[in-house]
Amino acid sequence: MQREHVTTPFGRRPMTLGLVRAQLQTSESRPSRGVDKWKVFRDVAEARPLLGLQDRAIAVLDALLSFYPQNELKPDASLVVFPSNAQLSIRAHGIAGTTLRRHLASLVEVGLIQRRDSPNGKRYVHRDQDGQIEEAFGFDLAPLLARAHELAGLAQQVAEEARRFKRAKEALTLCRRDVRKLISAAMEEGASGDWAAIEAVYVSILAKLPRTPSRSAIESISEDMALLREEILNQLEVQLNSGKMDGNAVQNGCHIQNSKSESIYELEPCSGEEQRANAEREKIRPADPIKAYPLAMVLQACPQVIDYGPGGQIGNWRDLMAAAVVVRSMLGVSPSAYQEACEVMGPENAAAAMACMLERAHLINSAGGYLRDLTRRAGRGEFSLGPMIMALMKARGSERLRVG
Repeated sequence: MQREHVTTPFGRRPMTLGLVRAQLQTSESRPSRGVDKWKVFRDVAEARPLLGLQDRAIAVLDALLSFYPQNELKPDASLVVFPSNAQLSIRAHGIAGTTLRRHLASLVEVGLIQRRDSPNGKRYVHRDQDGQIEEAFGFDLAPLLARAHELAGLAQQVAEEARRFKRAKEALTLCRRDVRKLISAAMEEGASGDWAAIEAVYVSILAKLPRTPSRSAIESISEDMALLREEILNQLEVQLNSGKMDGNAVQNGCHIQNSKSESIYELEPCSGEEQRANAEREKIRPADPIKAYPLAMVLQACPQVIDYGPGGQIGNWRDLMAAAVVVRSMLGVSPSAYQEACEVMGPENAAAAMACMLERAHLINSAGGYLRDLTRRAGRGEFSLGPMIMALMKARGSERLRVG
């Protein structure tokens, strides 16, 4: 360990334990081989967001590197550059003195350079009779050499994040275009369905996109948009194949009945024997998970559930699940029936099913039996929330037309 390389700053600038640690780590971790200074600089420029540096700080680092005469930062060479602030300002494209000092401090703070201050704070060099540098006071570039591998990794991380961000934006753009044109085609060609309500869901999903979105926000909105696109395609496919489906109505009657969840109103078993006998006759077996639908679509189809959310509002799935517990109790659904629905459908889908049941509560004789029937169908892979949600949206659209 070369403790003679640990120096304290001149004047009013304080010495911190962080600066001591950085200097000790730099002196200990110098690699055995040199690195190209401009390659390291490009890595720093790429990793700027992770390092918390501004563009002007990168320009100042560029100016500092230009004062180092060699292209390669070597571990056995003096890596201290000693330009004056006036010279630095010129090479940094005329940056103001106060701005220059601020960005020099930021480079020191993130550990890319270190100060080697002289007794009077000036930057200069001592040379021997042969003109070789004996000692220099200024800015030490050794941290760039010591952290070259780390900086390359940070640059690669930023590049990968940029690639993922670009792909996420492209996926959202394609999905958004598909939904918009499918809705327009359905409206223009007179396809049956409440396309105005579906368009409102499309607009509400896009409204969640912030002005400067993160990749996670784009991916979340893209998932909602993809689910909406899939539901639109399913609805259009059913209509396009309606002739074939009508011809096979007798053979596929059971399947058609299962797709309309509002058509069966089954009483919930009252005794333990009936429940056990029913379980023996029709065991629920695991199936593929039910696809979740966008929260905005659920609330568009089931606005009544909003009144039961925390504070009379529902802003996320957690709020909807809390409201569903209240609705479950109000409709007389037993805790075991709702718990079974959550296990088979998933908590989000079970909450959405409760919201749909609330909208049709006046048509359901036994909410508990109805939910158990939905759960059994979900276990067999014969139940989807899509037809239920779309039927409610269509009913609300027809009601608005009557009122208007």
